Amino acid sequence: MVHCRVVMEALGMSRIVVEDGKVVEVTRPRLKFCPLFNKMLKIEEIDEEAIRKNIEFRIRDFGFGTENRVVRAPDYVTFGVSEILSTAMEKGDIEASVIVADGCGTAVVTEPSVVQGLCGRISGVIETDPLNVVLDAVGRENVIDPETTPVDQVRGAKLAMEKGFRKFAVTVTCPGAAEEIRSICGDRAVIVGVHTSTISEQSARRMFDYCDFITACASKNLRDIAFSRDDIVVAGNKVQIFAVTDIGKKLVVDKLHSIGKEPWDGVTPTVDPSPWL
Repeated sequence: MVHCRVVMEALGMSRIVVEDGKVVEVTRPRLKFCPLFNKMLKIEEIDEEAIRKNIEFRIRDFGFGTENRVVRAPDYVTFGVSEILSTAMEKGDIEASVIVADGCGTAVVTEPSVVQGLCGRISGVIETDPLNVVLDAVGRENVIDPETTPVDQVRGAKLAMEKGFRKFAVTVTCPGAAEEIRSICGDRAVIVGVHTSTISEQSARRMFDYCDFITACASKNLRDIAFSRDDIVVAGNKVQIFAVTDIGKKLVVDKLHSIGKEPWDGVTPTVDPSPWL
């Protein structure tokens, strides 16, 4: 019997399945080069073998998809979505973050180190079985359903509302969820666009309508829209983050300043993914 099955899209939009701590499926990635993976992991070309080795490393290193899961961590990279959210929580700008991780699905997390531990080194979880070590850390009352651990950010935002949080972040991968969360939660939700590589131009424009900040991933549509506007704060020159609203700009700039950096100046050359998706 499989103890825990996790399905994710990661490392160049490959579909990856981990069952009971073993990598059982890796599909061909759509991305060949990611500047962040190149910088952090020295991966020159993303292929099935590189993906498999990286996921096997994650399983060994922090127990991804297993009951050996490390659930608390400091910043992994100096600047990314989980780092922005954990810093905002430490500063009191938001009270909680609605995140997705292996072992819990959608969860409302109030501890910055847990946000970082669960999200700092993973992305693109589509489905997951429960893990006791993760549920114990986030609290079973803080997940949508501890028995089935679904991924549903709209329900997660509703749960954060029910718990009375006045300001919370929620990550979304599509504009439909962003729009619904905004209509339900209003400005109480800081909506963050993630896992956006294959988003269409129309959907990209809608993300700018409803999100407070967005990570570009390998989306040329998002980058082209951001670069055409003069009201967007751009952070980084690799996998860039686009801050759209006042609260989005505050959280992004505060995190930049905490590591002694400023927003992208528009002059420093970018290091781009290949191919653009």
